Amino acid sequence: MAFTSAPNQRLPIGRTTGTEHAPALLRWLRRYRRSDLSGDLLAGLVVAVMLVPQAMAYAMLAGLPPKVGLYASMLPLFVYGLLGSSRVLSVGPVAIDSLLVAAAIAPLAAVGGPQYMQLALTLAFLVGLIELVMGLLRLGFLVSFISQPVLVGFINASALVIAVSQIKNLLGMSIPSSERFMTQIGLLLANLGAIHWATVAISILSLAILLFFKGPLGPLLRRAGLGELAALTIARSAPLLVVLLTTVAVALLQLDTRYGVRIVGHVPAGLPMLTLPSLDMSTLRSLAPAALAIAAVGYMEAISTAQSLARKRRERIYSSRELVALGAANLSAALTGGYPVTGGLSRSAVNASAGARTGLASMITATLVALTALLLTPLFRQLPNAALAAIILVAVLTLFDFKTPRFVYRYSRSDAAAMAAAFLAVLFLGVANGILVGAGLSLLLYIARTSRPHVAVVGRVGESEHYRNVLRHEVTTWPAVVLVRVDESLYFANVGDLADVIMAQAAQNPDTPDVPCVRAIVLICVAINSIDASALETLRALVDDLRRAGVELHLTDVKGPVMDKLAAIGFVDHIGRDHIHLSAHEAMKALGYVETGGTKVSISN
Repeated sequence: MAFTSAPNQRLPIGRTTGTEHAPALLRWLRRYRRSDLSGDLLAGLVVAVMLVPQAMAYAMLAGLPPKVGLYASMLPLFVYGLLGSSRVLSVGPVAIDSLLVAAAIAPLAAVGGPQYMQLALTLAFLVGLIELVMGLLRLGFLVSFISQPVLVGFINASALVIAVSQIKNLLGMSIPSSERFMTQIGLLLANLGAIHWATVAISILSLAILLFFKGPLGPLLRRAGLGELAALTIARSAPLLVVLLTTVAVALLQLDTRYGVRIVGHVPAGLPMLTLPSLDMSTLRSLAPAALAIAAVGYMEAISTAQSLARKRRERIYSSRELVALGAANLSAALTGGYPVTGGLSRSAVNASAGARTGLASMITATLVALTALLLTPLFRQLPNAALAAIILVAVLTLFDFKTPRFVYRYSRSDAAAMAAAFLAVLFLGVANGILVGAGLSLLLYIARTSRPHVAVVGRVGESEHYRNVLRHEVTTWPAVVLVRVDESLYFANVGDLADVIMAQAAQNPDTPDVPCVRAIVLICVAINSIDASALETLRALVDDLRRAGVELHLTDVKGPVMDKLAAIGFVDHIGRDHIHLSAHEAMKALGYVETGGTKVSISN
């Protein structure tokens, strides 16, 4: 049976209904119920309690004043609640993006100065613009070119860099900041004699509270009869408790004036003013690579978190809309004195567990953060830096992934090598360069794997219509015809390898009375999803070369979209429509090597 081409049509299951493009506010507002309000209110409150100290801590990690973290936790949350497709993703400052911000801006301006802050909001503007354009053009798939093992190596190394960067604050040392891991280690070792023991005491107290609340407290509360939500709320309130206790301790004992404990200092009260990014071309060019890295890492963190939580709630996440929502959130951060934001895993998990039903939960969180900035910032003046460093340190512990490296090492040594290379690149070359190395490694791995596709010679299993690898199964083969299956799409990097295999098979048998030479090659295309122009030209030349050698090339299992392109370009007529078959079994029937209609057919060899 010969193939015929058909118009390229989408299957009904792939048809979009327009839901993907509807504004999120309209989607959940139409279905909003009174019973949803209690969940949104509670979730908004719980996440705000968690976000306020985190936002200030992450801003300091980025080299920015604590108020910038609060500013980045207001309007961006509102905007995402209006536009995002996830009902529980909690947007705001996160650890990795904060580290990338510091790495990008520190070489360009003095940390904490006006120019530094201007560059931070300009970076948020660029990140937002990149994400918005990618979302509108549906380019979210580009981010998936960073493989999971490489991403794990990058995140683990970044978490280690973040953790080490906070040791100086935990020990009360006055040493310069650096994104280079080895530089940080050298500075710490050189200044061990400058440890400030009053600061160390605050750090130990803070870490003890945070780790106790993070670990055994939750199970203890549940065993005591407390409900799941109440236990979770109490356990997640540790950062706020640390902020309150250490601030009170510094104020009562005058630890800042009497013992020199470093404190946050004055945090201006009020809401952010309208800010504008720098549009200087040299500035934009210098920040563009970092903006691309932050956009990619931030999107991957947000979309993976949103999809993970959505699966548990049987909801759907639209990647293009997420990019648009995150882009708009970052643009709003740039206009309100903030810095780059994305969805955070721990806060989003708390948001979902606390009962968030819609984007209103994020808006409630934003409102509470705004009220905090408006009314409560004087209370943070004597907050010790060590407490914020402890909050950062415990938060990044959740970023470490120890299971995946062990699994990847057992499964694929090449993936493990790429993961290790990304890890070491971050440590020794810096975070920004590390993400570039990781992306490059992912692409190299893809090219390496696909440039030498798995090609199997197959034969018939018993009297069935199944054809399997001759090296793995007991099969029937024929001297005059060779069936070859290629398990990869064909493109310029791998088609030459396939052509070499086919030509080698065509030349394998001498033409003798006992062993006829090969007269036909059957290429099974079941795994071929696309054929690029270079591969098509190679196949066309292969058909001609084989014919000159007295060998006919036949194709089977050609997929519809591939068949449409081959027909449109004239390749089907070139090879002959009678040389394209539905299956390997149909090809063997047409060639006369298996029964047709109950009659054994043979052809001359």
